Amino acid sequence: MNFAAPAMLLTAAATLLAVLVTLGTAILVARTRRRVGIQPPVMTGSPDLECALRVQGNTIEQIVMFLPALWLATIYFQGWAPGIIGFAWSLGRIAFAIGYKPANPGRRGPGFGIGIFSTLALVALAAFGIFNAWSLA
Repeated sequence: MNFAAPAMLLTAAATLLAVLVTLGTAILVARTRRRVGIQPPVMTGSPDLECALRVQGNTIEQIVMFLPALWLATIYFQGWAPGIIGFAWSLGRIAFAIGYKPANPGRRGPGFGIGIFSTLALVALAAFGIFNAWSLA
């Protein structure tokens, strides 16, 4: 396995972006707390803070499934698809965060869909690749 191969580097870059997006959700919570004047450990009291916390929590829930699926697909399916799908996941998370507002939380749906379907696609690619590797062994 060549870790400097272009497809592997693409997945590494997608991973780094996913980590930065997740870090961004933590920064969003901190900035929102400062703006609305609600200090930890309080988790309620402002719809803006509650939305920011939900974006962060959901992103953490999603990245736990996304990262293993991304790397399993990269290792066993190979090619450019896993890395490209990895970037789509991050774009979906960004759209989710932008769309999740107290006035209209339903706008989070498209971003959520992009994220979850990206993860499901990676799971499918990983399963296909693992099955093929196993059948060749």
